Amino acid sequence: MRWLALALVLANGVLWFYGDSFVPKRVSVVSERQVLPRVADLKTSSPTDAEQRLPERSTEPPQPSESIQPVMIPADSVPQEYCIRLGWFDSANAARAAYQSLGSPGTAYEIREEERELSPLHWVIVPPQPEGRALALFRDLQRRGIDSYLIRRGENRNAISLGLFESKQAAEAVLEEKKRQNLNAILANFPRNQISYALVFEDELVPDSGSVEAAESDYASNFDLVEIKPCEGVATAPENP
Repeated sequence: MRWLALALVLANGVLWFYGDSFVPKRVSVVSERQVLPRVADLKTSSPTDAEQRLPERSTEPPQPSESIQPVMIPADSVPQEYCIRLGWFDSANAARAAYQSLGSPGTAYEIREEERELSPLHWVIVPPQPEGRALALFRDLQRRGIDSYLIRRGENRNAISLGLFESKQAAEAVLEEKKRQNLNAILANFPRNQISYALVFEDELVPDSGSVEAAESDYASNFDLVEIKPCEGVATAPENP
C-alpha cells in the first residue's frame, strides 16, 4: 500500500510540472478596427490595354452616307403657261363671275359660247300618221285631259308627243299607262343640244411638281368640265377681268 501511495504522489508531481505541454495550443483571435479610406487617399487606376485601344469619339458632325443621294430638282422645273378651260355656265355673266371668284388668275381670259350635245331624253310619242287622223286623235286626247302635243314640222311631223323624261324608268312607266289607255305609243330617244358657256384662261403652273394635278383636283370639285394643258400659243383673247 505504501508503494501505491508513493506512485500516485509522483504522478501528480509530473502532471503539475509538464501538464501544459499535453494541451493543444490556443488559437489567438485578433480583432482589428476597420476604417474606410478617404476619398483623397484613393488612387485612379491606370487604363487597361483594352481601354487604351478604344477609338476616341469624334466631335465632328457625321457625314452623310454615300448610298443616300440628294434630291435632284429638274433644271426645267420653272413655271410654264397652261391653258385652263372650265365649264359649264348658263350665261356669259355666270362665267365671268366664276373667273372673278377664282381670284382672276392669269393676265387674260375668254368666255366661249359652245353648242354641246347632251344625253338624249326619253320620249313617249304616238308615231307620225296622216294629218287628219293625227289631228282627230290630238283633239280627243285634249278632251280627255291627257297631256299631249301635236308636232307640226320636222321628220316627226304629225306625231303626238306624250312626254319627255330624263329618267328612262319614268318614261317606261308613262308608256305602260298610255298603252292601258289603248294608245299606240312608243318609246324613242330625243336628241338635244344646249348652248353653254366655257371659261378659258391662262395660268402659270410648274410641271412635274404636282401643281397641275392639284389644280385639276381642285377645279373638278366645282366644275363639270376641267381641261388643263400647256399653251401652244396665244390661247385666249385679252379681256379685262
